Amino acid sequence: MSGSRPILIGSRNPGKVREIRQVLADLPVRVKGLDEYPDLPEPPEDGATFADNARHKANYYAGRTGMWALADDSGLVVDALGGKPGVHSARYAADRCGENADRDTLDAANNAKLLEAMENVPEEERTARFVCHLALSDGERIIIETYATVEGRIGHRSKGDNGFGYDPLFYLPDRGCTTAELPPEQKNHISHRGQAVRHFASLLESLLTAGQ
Repeated sequence: MSGSRPILIGSRNPGKVREIRQVLADLPVRVKGLDEYPDLPEPPEDGATFADNARHKANYYAGRTGMWALADDSGLVVDALGGKPGVHSARYAADRCGENADRDTLDAANNAKLLEAMENVPEEERTARFVCHLALSDGERIIIETYATVEGRIGHRSKGDNGFGYDPLFYLPDRGCTTAELPPEQKNHISHRGQAVRHFASLLESLLTAGQ
């Protein structure tokens, strides 16, 4: 789109970049992924909260590229575990896997560790939520920030083949299934990331309109 503003998505996950590009398709922006910058190192994610990590990544990528940069940090918060795995969701069971374990191996180990941790937790105390925090940086400061959550419970065994991560264990009482049992379009509609990106799009549209 001529005259559109480039926005770098601070992720090497092609599915995530594609999802964000679809949501922002009607805005005067050009979405770019980190696949276009293979030599750009990734920053450490050592913040205490999802917000800390999202802000740090957004500021880092914007500062390194000179573009506006959008970053997210997402994960699972389990009440009975004091908020764990939280910001460590992606590598919750990394100590059980080899250093170069692929995503599927890590996902399986993470789910196994979560089931073990929840083994003796009664049904009414298995409440949990997925969280997604988004931050957009112009290289000097965070100019848009938003987040979304999805409430659910931790199941007693894996169910469903759709999705990834903790989806097979994340039970949605109002739908009677896990997020991994939902068709992709339904999952994307209710997901924490889908909700956060749609809200971000409305905030971005307002920002771009004000800047005209």
